[in-house]
Amino acid sequence: MERGEKQMTVIAKKPQSLTDVPMHYCPGCGHGIVHRLMAEAIDELGIADRVIGVAPVGCAVFADSYFACDMIQGAHGRGPAIATGIKRSRPDAIVFSYQGDGDLASIGMAEIVHAAARSEHITVIFINNAIYGMTGGQMAPTTLVGQVATTAPKGRDPLLQGWPINVCEMLSALTGAKYLERVAVDTPQHVMAAKKAIKKAFENQVKGVGFSMVEVLSQCPTNWGVDPLKSLEFVRTKMMTQYPLGVFKDEGAN
Repeated sequence: MERGEKQMTVIAKKPQSLTDVPMHYCPGCGHGIVHRLMAEAIDELGIADRVIGVAPVGCAVFADSYFACDMIQGAHGRGPAIATGIKRSRPDAIVFSYQGDGDLASIGMAEIVHAAARSEHITVIFINNAIYGMTGGQMAPTTLVGQVATTAPKGRDPLLQGWPINVCEMLSALTGAKYLERVAVDTPQHVMAAKKAIKKAFENQVKGVGFSMVEVLSQCPTNWGVDPLKSLEFVRTKMMTQYPLGVFKDEGAN
């Protein structure tokens, strides 16, 4: 170091559990944030060599290119079933299923309910952005009442399309569901809380606690038709009213 030069302090670096492949997500999307939080948790727990992930059909379909671990591409909604097969055949592995709301709460509703009912020893990361993202902004099971979608151009009408599904609350009634928490990635404080929840969901699997799921409220500026800053406001003012943050079940606290 030359005299007078200041030493650079590294306060953050790319997690080893992420590859160098540039992510394809839209500006303002929350998927990339969640990927990083998962990778940080995997690194900190020292489980990278044991992790096997299931990539979804949806905006995160290329997740197998971003995580530096073994990955399997699942059929739409079947992530928990595939993760179950992996975990039962490789009980030493740490298995996660990464899913969106159309994937998990619509076509995959049977899979997530029964995986939780059986208390499969898997970790599910559930991204709730209240819309079908990859296919063009159709109404999802989590779309808010009054929220406009391509298949609900006048806004979701509960008399026509039913009410939004609160997945954490629904699964909390199942004995086999051991850890359920809803978080968000709209502010630095919420990102830190999300990291803590995701790490706990992986740690529960290491400890053999049972089924763990973290639901993440995530912004989707492209399909909501707003700029990234307004999408953060939408998460806070609209989504959190329907989907309050918090721990809905935690039987792995001790």
